Amino acid sequence: MPVRRLNHAVLYIRDVPRAVEFYTDVFGFKVDVEIPGRAAFLSAKETLNDHDLGLFALGADAPGPEQGRVGLYHLAWEVGTLGELAETAAKLTERGSLVGATNHGVSKSLYAKDPDGNEFEVMWRVPRADWPAGGEPQLRALDLQESIDRWGPDLKTGAAAGSAT
Repeated sequence: MPVRRLNHAVLYIRDVPRAVEFYTDVFGFKVDVEIPGRAAFLSAKETLNDHDLGLFALGADAPGPEQGRVGLYHLAWEVGTLGELAETAAKLTERGSLVGATNHGVSKSLYAKDPDGNEFEVMWRVPRADWPAGGEPQLRALDLQESIDRWGPDLKTGAAAGSAT
């Protein structure tokens, strides 16, 4: 059976209210269900899922993710426009969560960490007609303003434009 797309992600966190505040503020998720002190289930705007993110608390002393160890490296959340990516970059910078930004040629990506050290990517998909030829990765520093100057802040691509994911 072929996979169609990722339906939801579940993260272990230390503190439910702190994680809920982060994900509702940064991503605009809404809380569908919260089990005080234990878990929360959140959804993105206009989702068809019963939840897009599950958060399960392990307690304040739980160790965080460790770079270079086996496990999940990051999740990638797609935004519909470069304007949304720029807004997210500002919010992540303001919170001190932004840890990197990369131009992949096929996408423009921000990398950040939540309060528990879980890393995630927020990306905008370049229109397929503008993907680099040859299929070789072209990793460069992201110049978000250059991308906005080229495609504008409101061009919808990827799932936001109704294309297959």
